[in-house]
Amino acid sequence: MLDIELIRKDRASVEAALSKRLDPSEVSSALSAIADLDRQRRELIGEIDAERARRKEEARAFAAAKAAGQAVQAGTRDAKAALQELEDRLGEVQRRLGDAMSELPNLPSDDVVAGGKEANQVVKVYGEAPKIDNVRDHVQLANELGLVDFDRGVKLGGSGFWIYTGWGARLEWALVNWFIDRHFAAGYQFMLPPHLLLDSAGFAAGQFPKFYDDVFHIATDEDERGRFLLPTSETAILGAYQNEIFDPADLPHKAFAYTPCYRSEKAGSHSDERGTVRGHQFNKVEIFQFTTQEDGEKTLEEMVDYAEGIVDSLGLHFRRSLLAAGDASASMRKTIDIEVWMPSTGKYKEVSSVSWAGDYQARRAGIRYRVPGSKNNRFVHTLNGSALATSRIFPAILEQFQQPDGSVLVPEVLREKVGTDRLTRPAKRRS
Repeated sequence: MLDIELIRKDRASVEAALSKRLDPSEVSSALSAIADLDRQRRELIGEIDAERARRKEEARAFAAAKAAGQAVQAGTRDAKAALQELEDRLGEVQRRLGDAMSELPNLPSDDVVAGGKEANQVVKVYGEAPKIDNVRDHVQLANELGLVDFDRGVKLGGSGFWIYTGWGARLEWALVNWFIDRHFAAGYQFMLPPHLLLDSAGFAAGQFPKFYDDVFHIATDEDERGRFLLPTSETAILGAYQNEIFDPADLPHKAFAYTPCYRSEKAGSHSDERGTVRGHQFNKVEIFQFTTQEDGEKTLEEMVDYAEGIVDSLGLHFRRSLLAAGDASASMRKTIDIEVWMPSTGKYKEVSSVSWAGDYQARRAGIRYRVPGSKNNRFVHTLNGSALATSRIFPAILEQFQQPDGSVLVPEVLREKVGTDRLTRPAKRRS
C-alpha cells in the first residue's frame, strides 16, 4: 500500500510512476477518487472534532449554571445522535478510501522502464549455450528415462499435475535438500509454514484483492475466516510477521521456506510451457529478507547475486533480466529475473524472480522497526526471491545435460544426494 502523504504532497510524481504500469487515464481517475475521499475524510474528522468540542462546552456551561443555582434546560438537539451520524459517515469514507488505496500497485523504481514483457531488459548473460545435436525436450527425456509420470498425474489431479518417479523423484528431492543446505549456510532461518493461509496473509502480500481469483480458496462456513492454498511461501513468511515490530539489531532478518505452491492459473500448452514448466502444483524454496529503508536496494543486489550463484553452481547457462513495470508483480518496486536456457525451444525460462517491495507490503502487513533515538517506528523494506523453483530447474537440467546416448548427466553438486552421476533408461523387468 502506498503512503497517502506522498499522494497529497506529490501527486504528479506518483501519477507518472504508476503510469509506467497502468493506463495514464486509469491512474488519473484512481488518484482523483482517492484525493476526493481523503478530502471527505479530513472534513468529517474536523466536523467530529468540532461537535465533540461543542458538546464539552455545553456540558461545562450546564454544570456551571447548575452549580450556581441557575435554572438550566437541556438542549432539544440530539447531540449524541448527530455525533454518531458523523462517525458512521467517517467509517464508510475510511473503508472506501482503504479499498481504493489497496487497489493501487507499488511505485516502480526509477530505473524500471514502462511497458510489458516486450520491454524487459537483458542485463547479463552467464556462460554459453551448450551445443546439442538432435535436441530432445524435457518431456521426451522425462518419459524415456522414467523420471516423470505425466499420464498418472493427470489421472490423479487433472490437467496441470504430474508425478515425479524413480530417479526423477530423487533428483527433485535432491534439489530441494541442496537448496536448503545452501540457505542454512548463508544464514537464513528455515521455516516450514502451513499451506493453508488466512485471507489476511494474501492481502498483506499484495495478492488480494486484485489477484484473489488466481489462488485456490477453501470453502468455509459463514462465521469462519477465509482461507486459501498458498501460491508461494513468500506469502507465508511475510504473513507470519504481521503487526510486529523488529528491533534494529535483528535486521536484516533472513528467512526461507520450502513448500509446494498451488496456483489456479491455466497450465501451459505452448511448447515452452509443457511438462513441469507450468502447472497447478510445484515445489519451490523461497528466500526472504526484512531490512531497513536505507538497505533495501543494496539487499536486492545481494540476493540476486546469491540466487545466481546457486544456478551457476549447477553448471547451467542462464541470464539476468530487469523486468519492465508492467511485467513485474504489482507489489514490487523492482524485479530481476534469473532465466535458464531451454535448448528445445531456443528460449530462456525464469527460474527465480528476486524482488524488492520497498515498504509497500510492510504497510499492508503493519511490520515496522524501531529507530534508535526516535519515538517513531518505520516500516521495514521486504524482499523475496525464488531459490529456486524446482519445476523449471528440473527440465533445464534434463535439456542442458542430455547426452547423445539418451542419458542425462547429473550436476556434480547433486550427485551425492541423487545417488548417481547419470540418469539412464530404467532396465526392463523380466517377466
